[in-house]
Amino acid sequence: MNTSESAIAQTLERDLVRRAERKRKTDRVVKGVFFCIAALCASIILFITGFILVKGILPFVTDYVSSHDSSVTGRQNFITFFTLTTWNGGEFNHGAGFLIVNTLYATLLSLILSIPISIFTALFIVRIAPKPLGAVFQSGVELLAGIPSVIFGLFGMGVISPFIKILADAVGYQSAGGTSLLSGVIILAMMSIPTMTSMGITAIKAVDPALIKASLALGASPAQTNFKVVLKDAQSGIFAGIILGVGRALGEATAVQMVIGNAASGPTFNPLDISSTLTTAILMGIGEATPNTMGYDIRFSAAILLIIVIFAIDIALNAIKDEMYAKQTGQPRKRSWLSKQISAGFHALFPKGHKRSLKEVDNG
Repeated sequence: MNTSESAIAQTLERDLVRRAERKRKTDRVVKGVFFCIAALCASIILFITGFILVKGILPFVTDYVSSHDSSVTGRQNFITFFTLTTWNGGEFNHGAGFLIVNTLYATLLSLILSIPISIFTALFIVRIAPKPLGAVFQSGVELLAGIPSVIFGLFGMGVISPFIKILADAVGYQSAGGTSLLSGVIILAMMSIPTMTSMGITAIKAVDPALIKASLALGASPAQTNFKVVLKDAQSGIFAGIILGVGRALGEATAVQMVIGNAASGPTFNPLDISSTLTTAILMGIGEATPNTMGYDIRFSAAILLIIVIFAIDIALNAIKDEMYAKQTGQPRKRSWLSKQISAGFHALFPKGHKRSLKEVDNG
């Protein structure tokens, strides 16, 4: 190689090195930007959570001056906050334990309505309806998901509550003009259905067409294929939609407050009675409450309970979803710490030797 060729080679090598260095610098800049965006989002969540925690703890550790008598002070009792069956039993005496029961009960009833409707709607849109009709229905579902919650509340006040009143009169029950737990449950179901249905549509569309063709080729009817093959293969995605729907139902406040009645005590299990949830108790009267008073800060204490309930349910449902997915794909199941503790407690109460001895007694 002569001198000119060597110089050209060295120049090309230096050019390649400079290009590689520029790419590495660009990658570092892009990573830094993405890290800053992620850190900003995480910091906002942490700031909101921290602010709620600080404000929510104050009623239990700070003496508040009474709004009626400046010489009287008091603080919220921690035990009473969970055991009292009245939300506002006094200026320094609130109870939120029954609100947890009401919230879980209302969410459960709404899921009984929304889950079957969501699954069957998604199945109809993807597998049964003609494509043009399915596209129309899917657009309607997506539009329904974008409706503000206050519109659902107005619909509940104008349509659902009067209908519930007619139903209560038909069974001879005196209702509060149709304002009831059942009205709130129906509103929660209506607001959860679009999210669950959209996730169900995505999960069903992701089913391998070869599985469907194989099922039909083996002689299964379309209905058998839809229920035993399609839904079974899409169950993990459908369950993910259910988790999102549960989160929507647990966190909804405005629409539910407009139709549920905002009962001050409980718990309430009769669907035709008025009720309240953690979100409605937080929202109710917050505009009239004076900042830095017991009536204002105690709502942040209820918000802490709501966060704990949502996190606990989300963790439990995600653990179930992961086990379903692992079982579906044949992967080893990763058991959560909670499931391990429950299993350990069960085996501690019912050891294998004890169970064998019980079986021997039964057989003997």
